[in-house]
Amino acid sequence: MSATEAVNNGGLEKDIGTAPQNGSGAPMQPQLSAEEHQVARAAARFGYGPLAHVNTVDASLPAFGGEFQPGLYKPVEGRKFANPAPLGLCAFALTTFVLSAINIGARDISAPNIVIALAFGYGGLVQLLSGMWEMAVGNTFGATALSSYGGFWLAFAIVLTPGGFEIESTLTATDPAKFYNSMGLFLMGWFIFTTIMLFCTLKSTVAFFLLFFFLDLTFLLLGISYLQRDAQGQVNLPVQKAGGLFGLLAAFAAWYNALAGIADTSNSFFIIPVAHFPWSATGRSRRGKTERELA
Repeated sequence: MSATEAVNNGGLEKDIGTAPQNGSGAPMQPQLSAEEHQVARAAARFGYGPLAHVNTVDASLPAFGGEFQPGLYKPVEGRKFANPAPLGLCAFALTTFVLSAINIGARDISAPNIVIALAFGYGGLVQLLSGMWEMAVGNTFGATALSSYGGFWLAFAIVLTPGGFEIESTLTATDPAKFYNSMGLFLMGWFIFTTIMLFCTLKSTVAFFLLFFFLDLTFLLLGISYLQRDAQGQVNLPVQKAGGLFGLLAAFAAWYNALAGIADTSNSFFIIPVAHFPWSATGRSRRGKTERELA
């Protein structure tokens, strides 16, 4: 094996490092307990996880929602960072959950003031930091998405802050419709951005794709609720509630992907299935194996 091939193959290891070798240079099998062997087989069946087998011949690893990486996983050589994706996903999920619950009218809460604190502290600051850490580990998609949605929550909190920036009061001073139209355009802009992100998940996992699919519908419906108002000129409540429902689905999808990134053999008794698309690299690989087994 040449030096270049050794470097390329070495960069494929995910969380498990390079296998130890014996005197002849062949990789040695790790000594695992019966329980660890069972977990290893489960991880390999789902195509990911700390004990999953890596096909170094194909030089590819499956897309993994828990890493916030829609494409092939490309780790940084000798990186010292933990996986920042679950932190950003949890920050997004909790803030989205609270706002969406208010949008569907839970507990008769009409004003989303409590979201301001979450949007500044958790969904905004923490998610923005997670996006910066994704950039440090070389994940362009994760850095773009998490940083952008962190910026969204900060901007949303600025709009809602009473008396601080006076955005709403300034827009409604002459015509209340100006604020609704402005908020509608704001949300539709985020719908366009989320659609772009959605396209990048089409070769990923079902769990990862559904997160952005639900979020895309959330922004679309909330934007429509502000632009297409009711007869009294207020926010279209049925459409807003529909947006809130998809927001709840997006929040739980984000938590699910976060759990997939956190759970491993050191803290979990089971592997979180994320369901690979049949046209993805992992799906094609499995289909090819099945065809060879049947031949």
